[in-house]
Amino acid sequence: MDEGDDLSGRIIDRAMALAAERGWRRTGMLEVARAAGVPAGELYRRFPDRPALLAGVSRRADAAVLAGGEPPPVGSGGGGAEEESPRDRLFDVMMRRFDALQPYRPGLAAVLRDLPREPLTALAFARQYARSMAWMLRAAGIDPDRPGGAVLVAGLCSVQARVMRVFVGDDSEDLSRTMAALDAELRRAESLAGTLCRGRRRASPAAPTPEPAAG
Repeated sequence: MDEGDDLSGRIIDRAMALAAERGWRRTGMLEVARAAGVPAGELYRRFPDRPALLAGVSRRADAAVLAGGEPPPVGSGGGGAEEESPRDRLFDVMMRRFDALQPYRPGLAAVLRDLPREPLTALAFARQYARSMAWMLRAAGIDPDRPGGAVLVAGLCSVQARVMRVFVGDDSEDLSRTMAALDAELRRAESLAGTLCRGRRRASPAAPTPEPAAG
């Protein structure tokens, strides 16, 4: 299944429009099939459940970011900009992802309101959410596959979750509120990672030092 094709895109668009109109909890699969004009069997083949619809939105945003070009080599300044820090690269990547999510913002606001009351849906979506954040790290030239990479992914998941709540209510033309929130959260994560690394060095001087989460 390819969220980049027209039919999958239409299904995702209709699902998010329904969520914006009636709330995520009232957006059922049959309503999505009717709104998208597809048979139930076709919807099942592409998106078998509601968590899969959320995953589809996430993958579309990921694809938009990853289509922007090759990521910089891991550990480099990226594309000849050696002075650009990993945090700066990650900021750029995540803002491109928020730009890609803008058409779905009203629906995502409904999802954020309703998802806490649907723990099973949230749990089912969690794997795709973490996968998306891992690819955003890769797009910024930060390797989540090395030892300790799971901590980087978890940290970015937390950053994304907090900034998303600002994003869905950001009515500024240039997403300035989202940018400010993202910058603050990435700096906070970088500072926390540095503190943890220093604590580990003091506790075990011979242990290898992990790279900070976003810096």
